[in-house]
Amino acid sequence: MALVYLFLYLPIVVLVVYSFNDSRMVTLWGGWTLRWYAETVHDEAVLSSLWLSLKVALATACASIVLGTFAAFALTRYQRFWGKGLLNLFINIPLVMPTVVIALALLLFFVTVQAALGFPQKGFFTIFIGHTMMCVSYAAVVIQSRLKEMDRSVEEAAMDLGARPLQVFMLVTLPAISQALVSAWLLTFSLSLDEVVISAFLSGPGATTLPVVIFSRARLGLNPEINVIGAVTVYLVIVAVVVSSLWMARRERRRAQESAAAYRQEMELQAGA
Repeated sequence: MALVYLFLYLPIVVLVVYSFNDSRMVTLWGGWTLRWYAETVHDEAVLSSLWLSLKVALATACASIVLGTFAAFALTRYQRFWGKGLLNLFINIPLVMPTVVIALALLLFFVTVQAALGFPQKGFFTIFIGHTMMCVSYAAVVIQSRLKEMDRSVEEAAMDLGARPLQVFMLVTLPAISQALVSAWLLTFSLSLDEVVISAFLSGPGATTLPVVIFSRARLGLNPEINVIGAVTVYLVIVAVVVSSLWMARRERRRAQESAAAYRQEMELQAGA
């Protein structure tokens, strides 16, 4: 286990440590400093690309879990409907198709639409559509696996008590799959924030995501600011994972407490009877 952790996380630790390196040569240690963080904060290109990446990732994650929930619910809850096999095929294709093929197809599509209608211009909207097209499949797979494991008797009991289908979905199904929704949101957020190929194909002047900026600067030679950008990304991911883990652990404890309280109440009623 220690060797696996070392293999997975040692490069990340080295990246974070060298983000505090005082030397301009990234391969030569020159002591501890925070000056590269200060220079990165005043780098307009980095800040604008980071802001664009965060906006795209947030929009992509939210859109992906909405569309992925609809697709997963249709594939899981309805045994037969016209186009089910085609929907299942289209959900799985982006998982196995090379990203460069998806990016090229989207680029040709947007160029054709722009030539015919005059919009959209390459930027936030095109990157958002491209990322969402890729991430919906991952969200649908995660949510679909949770729906398959869910006890259908709870939904049936709600319908027997007079709840309409929409009420059952909003009040019973969604709370039951909330952890899967959070997991799918975090997964799609990370995928969007990390995506390079689709972003490079669909970005335009003044609209470049952070991974594309990192990749373009790394090609010209390593710079200490690249280490800082990578380290800040690691910090953001760690914070997101810790917050989501604490939230899910709190929900599990609350659910266990409610189950224990309901069990004790039932036992007391049986004892009184």
